[in-house]
Parts: sequence; structure tokens; C-alpha cells
Amino acid sequence: MVLVSFQIIVATFCDIRHNVYMSIYSYNEIGGVKMGHHHGHSHGHNHSHGNIENKKALFLSFLLISTFMVVEVVGGIMTNSLALLSDAGHMLSDAVALGLSLFAIKLGERKASASKTYGYKRFEIIAAALNGITLILISIYIFFEAYHRFFNPPEVLSGGMLIISTLGLLINIVAAWILMRGNKEENLNIRSAFLHVIGDMLGSVGAIIAALLMMVFGWGIADPIASVLVAILIIVSGWRVTKDSLHILMEGTPAHLQIEQVKSALTNIPHVKEVHDIHIWSITSGMPMLSCHIGIDEDGVHDIILHHAQSILHDDFGIEHSTIQVEKREFGCPNHHGSCN
Repeated sequence: MVLVSFQIIVATFCDIRHNVYMSIYSYNEIGGVKMGHHHGHSHGHNHSHGNIENKKALFLSFLLISTFMVVEVVGGIMTNSLALLSDAGHMLSDAVALGLSLFAIKLGERKASASKTYGYKRFEIIAAALNGITLILISIYIFFEAYHRFFNPPEVLSGGMLIISTLGLLINIVAAWILMRGNKEENLNIRSAFLHVIGDMLGSVGAIIAALLMMVFGWGIADPIASVLVAILIIVSGWRVTKDSLHILMEGTPAHLQIEQVKSALTNIPHVKEVHDIHIWSITSGMPMLSCHIGIDEDGVHDIILHHAQSILHDDFGIEHSTIQVEKREFGCPNHHGSCN
């Protein structure tokens, strides 16, 4: 119980504010088409290299967590420690989360097709959302179990519990270190998996403290208290991961970009009279997109303005993928519905 609770604390703690905002919203590829179109090759190379590192980190962490999960189950049964068994359950969810994250990255590497023009990259965000929901469910389970333990603390072999939880802490530290070598600052999926492991780490710390309190003072109630504290943190963390994932799935504007600032910068280009029908969203971590219409006066030259706009988006806002429609203001927006947004 303690383990699970502390796991949630960690997850929540790391998640608050920093969590997904850096993951979800990275850099895009810019372009325009008479819209004009341009792709940043260096970005593609970096994204591919990042995926290789992420896959290695996820695979190694998956092996570590899955193996020790079995050890905790056996140890929990032998010591009659609900804390260890609860942590093993959380480790099971971690193993599933890591496996799902690895599968998401592999699936995201599949090439685009006529029916899926962006390929399967969005699945990474779906997996991150599922990870966040899992954290919420785990925290609810911890609250439920802790409630019963308050009234009926079980007898636990605290010595064996201390040894196993200490080993668990070491395993989680190694797994967290491995995931830190991945691209957790720019990949929501990696960050979500990292939060799971950090949660396990705190859970191990909680189990160690609970074991010591039971050994020295005989405080069986230490376990449910620690569990409740961790559950509160975990549910906050899970909520933030889920909320930020859903923001991407709902085509929300990346947090680090302000539409009015982008619009103002484009409007300041010589001969540009207006910018409308502007949309900024993300397909997946590190792949934001932009589309807009730029109205120019009669002296404006399409290609010059298009290239200027692309440079501003790339240099000032880190957007590397965009679709820009340049139109003469005197003719208006060629929208069949009469007007643009």
C-alpha cells in the first residue's frame, strides 16, 4: 500500500507543471502550398534518433520492472505484506504502461498511407492518455485498500519486507535512470512512463519507511497512512497526464505557442494585410502543425512573402511544418462558404 501510494506521489509531483507541457509541445515542420510546403530534414533526423533512444530505454526498463515484479509477488506472499503485493500490482501496471509505450513508438514508425496520411504517430498520445488513466485507477484502488488497513492492520514480516523494498528501490532507480536517457522532455509517452517508474520509486521508499516503523515501533498503521499520501499525489499526476494528452487529441494549441503572437508576427511582414483562419495543433510529441491564410496587397509577391513567413515560424516559434495559403486581398478568401475564421 505504502509503495503504491508513494509511487503516486512521485508521479504527481514530477507531473505538476513540468509534466507534459514540455512533452507535448515541441517543434514542427514548416511548409506552405499555394499553399507552399517545406520540410525540415534535420528535425526528421533528430526525431528518428530520439525514437531509437526511447525504444532502448523503454525496453530495458520493461525487462527490469517485469522481472522484479515477480520477485515482489513472491516476497509479498512470503512476508504477508500487502504493501509489497500492492507495489507488485503497481509494477504490473508499470510493465503494461512501458510495453504499451514501446508498442506505441514502434507503431508510430509505420509509414503514412493513403488512408492514414499521418501514419500512426497519434497512437503515442493515446498510449500516454491510457497511462494517465491507469495512474488514476491505481490511486482509487490504494484509497480503497488503505481504508480497510486503517481498521485491521495485518501482521507483516517487516524484516523481509525491508529487504525486498530496498531491492525494489534500487531497481526503480536504475529504471528511472535509463528512462532519463530517453527523450522524456520532448516525448509525452516517455515522460508518462517515467512518471510510472518514479511512482514505483517513491512506493519503495514508502515501503522501506513503513517497514522500519513496524520493526522499531510496531506501528502497523504506518502503511495505510503513507499509502493515502501517495495516492493523493498519484491521482493529481494521473489527471495532469490525462488532461494534457486529451488536449493534444482535441487538437488544442500547444501551450508554448500563443496564436495572437504568431498572428501578429506574420501580419508585420511587408505587404501582408491580414492573417486569418489560423490553426496550431500537434499530431504527437514534437510534431506541432500550423495552417493559415495570409492576405496580401497588390504589390506583394507570393513566394517572397511565403518564404518570409516560413522563416518567422521556424526561427521565432520553432514551427517546422505548416500549410500557408497566400491570397490577394482584393479578391478575398476563396472559401466556398463565403468567409474564413
